[in-house]
Amino acid sequence: MTDLNLTDADVSEFLLQNPDFFTRNVKLLEKLTVPHETGKAVSLIERQTTVLREKNQNLTTHLSDLIDIARHNDVQFDKTKRMVLTLLEAETLDDIAVAIDESLCEDFQSDKTALILFTDKQLNVNNLSLVSKDETAAITNLISTNLPSCGQLNETENRFIFKDDAIKVQSCAVVPLVQGETLGLLAIGSFDPNYFSSSQGTVLLSYVGEVLSRVASRILHQQEH
Repeated sequence: MTDLNLTDADVSEFLLQNPDFFTRNVKLLEKLTVPHETGKAVSLIERQTTVLREKNQNLTTHLSDLIDIARHNDVQFDKTKRMVLTLLEAETLDDIAVAIDESLCEDFQSDKTALILFTDKQLNVNNLSLVSKDETAAITNLISTNLPSCGQLNETENRFIFKDDAIKVQSCAVVPLVQGETLGLLAIGSFDPNYFSSSQGTVLLSYVGEVLSRVASRILHQQEH
């Protein structure tokens, strides 16, 4: 029926001629409001219908949220895959630092990155920091558990990691690099104090840390021979 000037009588006549209409179109009942006259009281049928309609709306909203999360995770996976493939192709420590900085700043919208390796060896690097294992007391709390952490750093930790840029970095994710021993850390900084928080999940950070640890360990081992 396409007539936009239907009257109540037209609708009534149609329903009389098609008594099974709502049987064939059950979903319409979820959207219709059909009062059940019981005086001032609300009938049980009407209440049940309202509850079911609200439940249906909540389920629809929840499903939409799950779909949005799935799409977000797909995008994050693609970005992470690109970063991992680039890391696997790295031949030097500087290659690692550049790959990390480009991926995290461009794909993941971080503001600063810092890659620090703990070693007493004299290595020729330009894009990362080398720190003696005896000089890591300032960040002991960040690396002692070998687990990623998110939130705001204290002033000492912030300055140790980000140096001259410390005053700009307001929140951070720190990923210890571990391969048999603690090799160093990756720090991802943001100028937004709320960008990283302690309530955030760290599954993705752990995965990146595992890949980065293995690649860095391989290159360090090669440079020793």
